[in-house]
Amino acid sequence: MELLKEIKDKEWPKDESTLKIREAARAVLFDENGLIPILFVSNYNYHKLPGGGIDKGEDRSQALIREVLEEVGSEIEVDGEVGKIIEFRSQFNFKQISYCYIGKIISKGKASFTEEELSNGFKIVWLPLNEAISKVENDKPTNYEGSFIQKRDIIFLKKVE
Repeated sequence: MELLKEIKDKEWPKDESTLKIREAARAVLFDENGLIPILFVSNYNYHKLPGGGIDKGEDRSQALIREVLEEVGSEIEVDGEVGKIIEFRSQFNFKQISYCYIGKIISKGKASFTEEELSNGFKIVWLPLNEAISKVENDKPTNYEGSFIQKRDIIFLKKVE
């Protein structure tokens, strides 16, 4: 998968063995009306693409299907790759590799957010791609993590555009 960007707030540590490493799958997904779901994290004032961590024993597509079902309540079909972004968040000594896909929504249901997602104020918003780009670009994240997510997801969204 094509590497689109590395996002970091400091240089990588010389010894990466101390880093927490997480792989995640995300997607830009279109419904029958050309709308895409994005998640608004209201407590921290930013939007993000649906998706999340790849569990042990899962492949990327299994993780993506599971995460979208949990966060959006939708079944999906993956049509292709968008690219990957590597983030280094020094505050957490954390490296994340996000693989992004493009696809379509096959059926809609109800999200089942985790307690943490609910406490962060997660809400699903359905928007045309250009409006989703505008929302993410104009967000003013109020936490460290949100600033990384904003940078990452705007790259994915613009690549799809």
